[in-house]
Amino acid sequence: MKVLNLRCKHSHSFEGWFASEDDFQGQLARGLVECPMCGDCEIGKLPTAPRLNLGARPEPRQDVAATPDASLEAQWLSVVRQVMDATEDVGERFAEEARAIHYGEAKERGIRGQATQEETRALLEEGIGVLPLPMPKALKGPVQ
Repeated sequence: MKVLNLRCKHSHSFEGWFASEDDFQGQLARGLVECPMCGDCEIGKLPTAPRLNLGARPEPRQDVAATPDASLEAQWLSVVRQVMDATEDVGERFAEEARAIHYGEAKERGIRGQATQEETRALLEEGIGVLPLPMPKALKGPVQ
């Protein structure tokens, strides 16, 4: 098993496990390797030091540059999960359903879904509060 440190073009770092280097390259060429945060398929390998068991384990080093990004991503994922748990997914009917709720034609509740930029702009102009929230592809389906 080959464990690789990977990064997408948006600088999201993540780990990938592959049977071999050829397996990784094959999956990459077929567009099967994607960032779990943004779904980007433009992936690159990060340098990785081999792990050697030489006896006593030294104190782990804190990589100061990576800590804030990882923490921020974890916090963002936590907020996204909370929003998903507290809202109903209405899919592409978002603009229509938001209007119905706003004008009292539908039961008031938290909803989420997809809207175009034009639909979002029109909702805001009507005084309907909406907030674009990018959802990582990994949260849209089952997480393995």
